Amino acid sequence: MFTVTTLINHLCSFLLMDILTPRGMRDFSVQETFFRDSIFQLLQKHFVCYGFLPLDTPQVERYDILSAKFAAGEGSDVMKEIFKFKDRGGRQLGLRFDLTVPLSRYVAMHPELKFPFKRSQIGRVYRDGPIRLGRVREFYQCDCDTVGSSSMLCEAELICLAIDVFSSLGLSARIEVNNRKLMNALLDSFGIAKKEEAIIIIDKLKKLSPKEFRGELSSIGISGSTADEILSLFSTATLPQLKKMNINQEGVKELEELFSYLDSSVRRKVKLNLSLARGLAYYTGTVFEGFLTKGEMTSSVCGGGRYDNMIGLYAGKGAVSAVGISFGVEPIITVLSKKQKTQLNLPLVYIVPIHTQKKSFFIAQKLRDCGISTSIDLIGRGVSKNLDYAHKMNIPYVVFVGEKEISSKKYKLRDMQSGKERLLSLESLGSFLKKK
Repeated sequence: MFTVTTLINHLCSFLLMDILTPRGMRDFSVQETFFRDSIFQLLQKHFVCYGFLPLDTPQVERYDILSAKFAAGEGSDVMKEIFKFKDRGGRQLGLRFDLTVPLSRYVAMHPELKFPFKRSQIGRVYRDGPIRLGRVREFYQCDCDTVGSSSMLCEAELICLAIDVFSSLGLSARIEVNNRKLMNALLDSFGIAKKEEAIIIIDKLKKLSPKEFRGELSSIGISGSTADEILSLFSTATLPQLKKMNINQEGVKELEELFSYLDSSVRRKVKLNLSLARGLAYYTGTVFEGFLTKGEMTSSVCGGGRYDNMIGLYAGKGAVSAVGISFGVEPIITVLSKKQKTQLNLPLVYIVPIHTQKKSFFIAQKLRDCGISTSIDLIGRGVSKNLDYAHKMNIPYVVFVGEKEISSKKYKLRDMQSGKERLLSLESLGSFLKKK
């Protein structure tokens, strides 16, 4: 039973409580959600155009699925960023950090799938990492993956898809490409045993000074002279130069094949970057990332690659070819929202009943049946307050429904921008608004 004292204590606790979202997570207003949904719809349209059909998976996965050596990899920063918890049965769970690991788990669970299996997915993922421009802890990823084909046509298709997406969004972007087989071959030529650790460091080459780069390589036992050779090679070497080296040429041949599928208009937007590794341990071949060529955004806006081992390891069998791309929708939306201010004009029309609630509701339903986004006063405000509400909500049109309008079957429509009014029959009203 609540006493006056406990009630006061509860009230004080509520008043003193910080009403905040968790750090790195946020709400989206109606305006923002409408804008974001329009971006998702554009992406989905391109995905379907390329034959990638939608799939959905849980946001929560078993922790052992997320933390498997062939998933994030023990040395990856992602392992430190998994949100993990236990359910009431004591089972260790985690929030998914990407959409690739759940896809691999899904394919392993469904051996009846026909290959090649092409799927797209748009969903929330979570990483408990540092926050900066374009980087938050709860964010959406938009992925396309092809499972069951080792052809470089798959990579070419994904790169062309990315170029098309950014073009449709009015953004100028370049795609940087590399190959993990090539990276391994080059590190073998230096006799480096800790290749995964070295690759994680090389992946940060553009972010580190030469001194910092040498220092990180030194921490895994690579001498200063070897570090200098690695720095020079991974910064400047070209495919023609790599073809002449005495190394395993499989990665070089795959890159040459990939580039051969790209026409000149796409090829101009694709650049070889030998230091690109994409950090995660599951990549086995081609890797790529997209960057905007204009503006302040330096984070990648898409990325992906080939991961031919992960699905087979989850399924307990041999390699299953797979390659995918993920669009960083958060940095993309950050850039687009600065470029343009989207005005949300929904609903299209607002009905003001003047002591005619039942008839007004009937008219609202008729307009909705015509596919017209319609709202109606629900709390019995006066005309002036309803007009003020419609103005503040940026609703373009208001319809007044009084006894006079009902008897004449002509309804007054006001254009909220110009103030112009006209009398229209219900049929004419529906036709006019449908055109808008």
